[in-house]
Amino acid sequence: MHIHAMADLKERRQRAIAALIRSDALASQEELADRLAAQGFAVTQATISRDLDQLGAVKVRRGGQLGYSLPSEMRSDAGPQLASVFRDWVRSVQPAATMVVIKTPPGSAHLVGVVLDRGEEPEVVGTICGDDTIFIACRSEKKAEKLARKLSELLSPGLQ
Repeated sequence: MHIHAMADLKERRQRAIAALIRSDALASQEELADRLAAQGFAVTQATISRDLDQLGAVKVRRGGQLGYSLPSEMRSDAGPQLASVFRDWVRSVQPAATMVVIKTPPGSAHLVGVVLDRGEEPEVVGTICGDDTIFIACRSEKKAEKLARKLSELLSPGLQ
């Protein structure tokens, strides 16, 4: 019975987190913890971090403000969002044989990877994201070079 109560609490907490993300621009885990505490949830930073990860929440920039977003809120047409994310978060794009390697600031690779995975880029077979590096597997060297050129064009001039 105890396990079911814990699972129910986790589910209610994650629903509350999702509702808060959808309704407010939450800029930090601390702000999210404060809002959850106001709703009667006692949580640690580690619990919030784990919940955000399980919900697939990522930090995105909207109108110059950082805030969390859920995968269901991200457009399936990733074109404009991809361009915005690349301008804000990508430092470099380089082809490497049948792969493309993208460098980001520390802790930012996942949010770029989510947008790439939601895109419909025909050259992309799959992605692997670390902390500050993304590897994109392509079907051939030619496709990797084509994708690297296309993604490099999304960067602000001077970053290429």
